[in-house]
Amino acid sequence: MTPKKFDLVIYLVAATFFMENLDGTVITTALPSMARDFGVSAVDVASGMTSYLLTLAVLIPVSGWFSDRFGARRIFTLAIAIFTGASVLCGLSESLPMFIFARVLQGVGGALMVPVGRSVVLRGTPKEGVIRAIALITWPGLIAPVLGPAIGGFIATYASWHWIFFINVPLGLIGIFMSLSLLELDQVVQQKPFDYFGFISSGLALATLIYGLELSHQLEKNYLMVIVVMAISALSAYLAYQHLRKYAHPLVDLKLLNIPTFAASIYAGLFFRAALSAVPFVMPLLFQLEFGMDPFAAGLMVLSIFIGNLAMKAVTSPILHRFGFKSVMLINGILSILSIIACAFIDPSMPIPIIFGVLFLNGIFRSMQFTSINTIGFADLSSEQISSASAITSTSMQLSNTLGVALASLALVAIHSVVDPQATTLSLKDFHLTLVFIAFISLVGLLYLFKLPENAGQSIRKSEG
Repeated sequence: MTPKKFDLVIYLVAATFFMENLDGTVITTALPSMARDFGVSAVDVASGMTSYLLTLAVLIPVSGWFSDRFGARRIFTLAIAIFTGASVLCGLSESLPMFIFARVLQGVGGALMVPVGRSVVLRGTPKEGVIRAIALITWPGLIAPVLGPAIGGFIATYASWHWIFFINVPLGLIGIFMSLSLLELDQVVQQKPFDYFGFISSGLALATLIYGLELSHQLEKNYLMVIVVMAISALSAYLAYQHLRKYAHPLVDLKLLNIPTFAASIYAGLFFRAALSAVPFVMPLLFQLEFGMDPFAAGLMVLSIFIGNLAMKAVTSPILHRFGFKSVMLINGILSILSIIACAFIDPSMPIPIIFGVLFLNGIFRSMQFTSINTIGFADLSSEQISSASAITSTSMQLSNTLGVALASLALVAIHSVVDPQATTLSLKDFHLTLVFIAFISLVGLLYLFKLPENAGQSIRKSEG
């Protein structure tokens, strides 16, 4: 495959990454409109988001096995087709049960689409191109959670919520055509037996964890259920861990966590992604409840984070090549924490350009940290390890995004109950203290990065530097 043709493959995978991440957040601002059409409450419609996240959590770990068993080209193309068809069903839904079914089907496509696409790119990328490839794949996933509420609010306000899903159709059809045109059929597929116990135990652990985090948004009503669900998750996770560690053909290979660079991308990445994903959740709420903005205007304010992501894209690779992974991730990690703390000083009296500047800087440091963490995880892996590593990485990313929103939501409620329990609405102080709490989540990830060897990722830098 020529370099120009392979670049098209990278852009294709990046586009599917964007679609999958966008559909996790885009309906947030459209929930009231959808609730009116379905004749239910907005809380009920939110189950469409939960069902999508649960399906992703359960099926992402199995993506590597399907890719190795049936070939990446077949599974990747099929995943795009399922995701596109499910998007049509979502747009045509006339009742909540039909919508939830369509969202589950969409989750099936999304769970296979991103990790398999990433493994296709990494297997075909020489060491000297890994940083660039990961940066291109990661960037759309960075901006999707930021753009999602604004896009959803705009479509729901000026068109119809149905078009939130119909816009996936042309993208999906182009993706299917490109996948069939660009990717070659796999000549060798692995005949590894399917790990049924690993699938059931890990799927149950992840599904109950995600569900418990979703329930925790209204902890005062669901605390008993949260305790039960989290206990089931913990027990399932323990059984899954013991099984995957000892089984000859595990669903995902946990021995990969013995590789320092991959372990850092998972453990440190969990906390950084959680914190940096919580900011685009908290800021629109702050702008709506304390600044009096409508959902679309609040979404536009947060777009300055996206502009920061965009500004950093061109210089990420040169900076990593020049200064190395560990030093960049530590320094940038500190700066990203400070940028979150800076958000805690935003109030209605602050000039809009300064607010844009603060969010812009957060976007810059957010972009660098995401790309660095995602890249270093694949620096020391062999081609045979990529499928399993991609599944673990995608699971970690999905979990951290959900964890970030859940922790931010819990922090808002907990801080409000302590600071001003008599008030019926959230205050500016509640938001500010929540942002400080989010910054401390990042600090945990930063401390883990100190364990990295000084030459972490050097195998990539040697070829390019």
